[in-house]
Amino acid sequence: MKFSVFLILACCAAVTCANAGPPRAEFGAAFAAAEKAKASVVAGTDGWLFLSSELRMLSFDRFWGDAAAKVSRSPKPDAADPIPAIVDFHTQLKARGIHLLLVPVPPKAAIYPEKILGAAAEGSLAPLTEFYAALKTAGVEVLDLAPLMLAAKTGEHGPVFCATDTHWSGSGCVLAAQAIGKAIGDKLPLKLTAKFSTEWKTLAIHGDLLDLPGAGGKGKGDEKISVRSVSGASGAAVEPDPASPVLLIGDSHTLVFHDFLAERAGLLDQLAAELGIAPDLIGTKGSGATTVRGNLFRKSIKDPAYLSKKKVVVWCFTAREFTEADSGWQKLPVAK
Repeated sequence: MKFSVFLILACCAAVTCANAGPPRAEFGAAFAAAEKAKASVVAGTDGWLFLSSELRMLSFDRFWGDAAAKVSRSPKPDAADPIPAIVDFHTQLKARGIHLLLVPVPPKAAIYPEKILGAAAEGSLAPLTEFYAALKTAGVEVLDLAPLMLAAKTGEHGPVFCATDTHWSGSGCVLAAQAIGKAIGDKLPLKLTAKFSTEWKTLAIHGDLLDLPGAGGKGKGDEKISVRSVSGASGAAVEPDPASPVLLIGDSHTLVFHDFLAERAGLLDQLAAELGIAPDLIGTKGSGATTVRGNLFRKSIKDPAYLSKKKVVVWCFTAREFTEADSGWQKLPVAK
């Protein structure tokens, strides 16, 4: 008799984190069980769902340097280590007078480990903290959102991640925008004060995890979340501004609530409200590692003056890309 995938994965969710040492083994066991069941999703408690590949990423104590080729999904060993590509991107932008702010989105399971491991999971973010320190030593400014998200995980407008979706929630998106605004505000050439109005709203979403193998999405109800809707002058929606000194690039975290699941409430919209200026946007529903930088290169080829207008590039993508990016971390030119 075949047991339900949910039953198999529920057993993984019931595993409690040992008091001694980080819970990497528990995350690894949950991923292994999902892989054996050919499931992309691990079911936690209270209706929470987690992407199995994120658990794989959290099972490693090191994923850069000499360890990268052993754990990366990249088929090319020379593109396995994220650090050379990120530092190269930073160096190219700096040579053009552009500041890079790296904003990795923390793993959902590391912010809400109690929903999958049954207990708090101290130390699960330690490898990421060490990795960010290595990037900072190389001159890259990294905005680590994990401490902010942990502090706000049960905030006024709900959790900072969606229970049934891979992305942050409306409140998580606002939290990120506020932190980004503080980090880059003094790097802009002048303080712009365009007026944007905001309003919190409740909406129902059908989370992307519900439709992945193993999640049993059929018959599942939509999830209700709160989002902060942003409007510009005369109630108009915020549109990307190609002439903006701020460029936002990245994966679907730059598009969710702006381009899909909702409108007017994405990271672009929230940054406009925080900065008083609409950024430009190069986002992709695919990988935020190499693919999006390729898109930037193609844009700069079409418009050779494009990067001359930029002062800050905000690069935002899910942290699981450090090990799970299929195309790896290739070095690419930002322009000819």
